Amino acid sequence: MALAPQQTRTFFTTSATWDRRPILQSHPLCDLLLEVIRENRAKQNFQIHEFVFMPDHVHLILTPAPLVPLEKAMQFVKGGFSHRAKKEQLFQGEIWQQGYHDHRIQDANDYANHVKYIHMNPVTAGRVEKPEDYPYSSARLKTEVDPPPPQFHRNPKP
Repeated sequence: MALAPQQTRTFFTTSATWDRRPILQSHPLCDLLLEVIRENRAKQNFQIHEFVFMPDHVHLILTPAPLVPLEKAMQFVKGGFSHRAKKEQLFQGEIWQQGYHDHRIQDANDYANHVKYIHMNPVTAGRVEKPEDYPYSSARLKTEVDPPPPQFHRNPKP
């Protein structure tokens, strides 16, 4: 199956933990998930544009590398994290629910709406007052993300 053109391969994804258990509230596990994402960015498996790690789910905006299907990119994140968490004895048992939800980003407005959703997720959940106060979010960890793809840059209004 041929992949869609690269300019249409940016996705908003959501992955939930097994039985929605709040396992992503411990710093060692969140740090490990961030490390797995960093390693895959360094290997150029995908670009990560935005993220938030909530206790029982993760939201990402990512663009897989040109020859990497979205399914493989998500396997790098979820499978890589599960493997390392068990290997490093940080967690035993199932970590993720099967699958994930995805939405292909359509345009600059769609991108901006999903960025806002990710940044506001911890605020809406009552965990922080301001998005940049949440420790595992691209609203705070701006150096951990890639810039938006060029087609999603908003033109400044005159």
